[in-house]
Amino acid sequence: QVQLVESGGGLVQAGGSLRLSCAASGTIVSINAMGWYRQPPGKQRELVATVTSGGATNYADSVKGRFTISRDNAKNTMYLQMNSLKPEDTAVYYCNADVRSSFMPFAKNYWGQGSQVTVSS
Repeated sequence: QVQLVESGGGLVQAGGSLRLSCAASGTIVSINAMGWYRQPPGKQRELVATVTSGGATNYADSVKGRFTISRDNAKNTMYLQMNSLKPEDTAVYYCNADVRSSFMPFAKNYWGQGSQVTVSS
């Protein structure tokens, strides 16, 4: 089986920075696209950023210029560097990845359990 575990969430003041990590573990052959989603209180889950296996990135307009998504393929880990944080960034952040395991001809999609990020004003 494959598991995704987020870390690095917490409480930060507006204007501050925080870095989230997502570590994939298990019998992993390769990881294709990865991404970060978030769910603010009382709202639906939304896409924050994605990164391909080759490092190409895409961002939601609300975080563009402030957040940076990256990955370390050797460590099967993805990161989200969050700068200039705003109160509206407060949400549960979820890791998502397409992962291929041993003897599987295709990749499967996995979700982490989420990490709380709270930005105070």
